[in-house]
Amino acid sequence: MSSKAEKETKALEAKRRKEQEKVGEMSFLDHLEELRWHIIRSLIAVFVLAIVAFIIRDFIFQEIIFKPKESDFFTNRMFQKMADYFGKDALAINRQEIELINIKMPGQFNMSIWAAIVAGLIMAAPVVFWEFWKFIKPALYENEKKVATGAVFYTTFLFIIGVLFGYYLIVPLTIQFFGNYSISPEVTNQINITSYISMVISVVFASGVVFLLPVFSYSLSKVGLLTPGFMRTYRRHAIVLLVALAAVITPPDIFSQIMVAIPLILLYEVSIFISGRVAKNAEKKERAASKTS
Repeated sequence: MSSKAEKETKALEAKRRKEQEKVGEMSFLDHLEELRWHIIRSLIAVFVLAIVAFIIRDFIFQEIIFKPKESDFFTNRMFQKMADYFGKDALAINRQEIELINIKMPGQFNMSIWAAIVAGLIMAAPVVFWEFWKFIKPALYENEKKVATGAVFYTTFLFIIGVLFGYYLIVPLTIQFFGNYSISPEVTNQINITSYISMVISVVFASGVVFLLPVFSYSLSKVGLLTPGFMRTYRRHAIVLLVALAAVITPPDIFSQIMVAIPLILLYEVSIFISGRVAKNAEKKERAASKTS
């Protein structure tokens, strides 16, 4: 068994040296050139999909961006059913119509461009993550490449889940609170379309990034900057920060904050588990290396 393990270790080291030699042959400017082309291909994907989004802008605005403020939106209907079931009208959200206005001459056109770019960026996320993976691929071990290939899928998956979480939960709750909040019956809420769309985009995109916490945990643990022990020691501090983050990206009511904070805390626990797996794998490799030496 030891001889077999020794042969496998030597084979891996030989592959590693060959790959490092190939990478080492590239100068700093060569690396920059390689990175530039990965960025260019990512931008091309975003640009093409942004054009597609602009062409179908009527669908994007009417069926996606403006939909969360309508009473027949999925989340709003679910909250209405909860209100009917528990007999609590306060649970029902977005039953009143919200009026959107435009106060700038090119306002609607500018919003069309901005929304198309963000939609293109979200749709191109798999391509962007793939290009990033292709850039870092030469510096990885063979077994790390297999794991990282899966990481591209999981990164895309978590980002999309975060986007959907923000769109279907945080956005309707935010619209309900700020769209219907009033300091006096004499003041009518007429929401600027720029403000509305900026809110939707920022919440959705921020949620997508927040849901990448397990990916960040894996990457930092892999390079030794994060350990499961550290994350467990400062778990309480992290929970406080996550609750504060939930308070920032949601309306200032306890119900909304709890609904957002719980998934974030679960993501943190998943991140601890991932960091622990990385640490165990690193220990196994060290033991195998010490036995062969």
